[in-house]
Amino acid sequence: MALRTYEVMYIVDPETPVDRIEKLNEAVGKLVEKEGGEVVRMDDIGLKNLAYPIQKKDTGHYVLFEINGTGQEILELERRMRVNDMIMRYITVRVDEDRRKAAAIRDRREAKNAKRKSFAPVVEEATTEEAAAE
Repeated sequence: MALRTYEVMYIVDPETPVDRIEKLNEAVGKLVEKEGGEVVRMDDIGLKNLAYPIQKKDTGHYVLFEINGTGQEILELERRMRVNDMIMRYITVRVDEDRRKAAAIRDRREAKNAKRKSFAPVVEEATTEEAAAE
């Protein structure tokens, strides 16, 4: 199977102690690697206000993982997040196709700008004598 890139974000209950959140993050990383994936980066964003209350709470501890894998590790990860009481919400997004499209658009834009610059007229600067005469 082809490797794909996923972003997994989850919101942990704000009343959870920091050491338990760190253990949860380590467990998620180990699970991904055990299933054959690779954790590219992990951002522990911290406490943020929620857009709407979840379980009568207005804040949550946000964590973002970027994972390269086949998708099997994501299935197992989501299964475990579903039953974990510390995790209030989670979302997984496949981002490799979007990044590829954005890179292609950026490359086309840069090529177009380079082509425009090659046709731009050269403006001669006024010599100091002409400037002094005026």
